Amino acid sequence: MSWASLLHNPVGITSIYQGNPPDLIDVHLHEVVLHEDGPTLKLRLDLPRYPDQPPRKWAAQGFNTLQVEISFSGVREVTLEGFGTAISAEISLTGEEGISLNVMSAATRIWATADTAFISKLTAYANEP
Repeated sequence: MSWASLLHNPVGITSIYQGNPPDLIDVHLHEVVLHEDGPTLKLRLDLPRYPDQPPRKWAAQGFNTLQVEISFSGVREVTLEGFGTAISAEISLTGEEGISLNVMSAATRIWATADTAFISKLTAYANEP
């Protein structure tokens, strides 16, 4: 099962990737935010593969990286071990009684459970090669 199928709003990400979003392996994790509203956990990360047919506006601007913010609402538990810079991680989502999140990297481990997961932001930008 694709991680996108567990999202409350998968249409945006699946349409950009023509139904086949990349696995969340070797993603660049930029930010982890915990907020009392919800309570909510947000992950901001670069996806490992840019869309083959991006929107014309993105192509015209020379963008080569798609960044996504995934929000988890109704967070019931969170465990965070370690953090660092330039985090390359593998993220897995499972859907058993809500959403279970597992983020693994050499420097960081995050486990969480929440009621729902959704894409709260999609941004394309030009990343240095």
